[in-house]
Amino acid sequence: MPKCNHCGAHVSERFARVFADEHGEIHACISCSANAGIAEVARERARST
Repeated sequence: MPKCNHCGAHVSERFARVFADEHGEIHACISCSANAGIAEVARERARST
């Protein structure tokens, strides 16, 4: 089960597919980062693909 590299909390497979980096690492779970920050990363990745 994937986990947050910052706090060690488990995250869903779906969260990992969306927010993991190119190496499959999750640098911040929903509890570790603001929702705005997560949305910003998602937008950046969508633009770069």
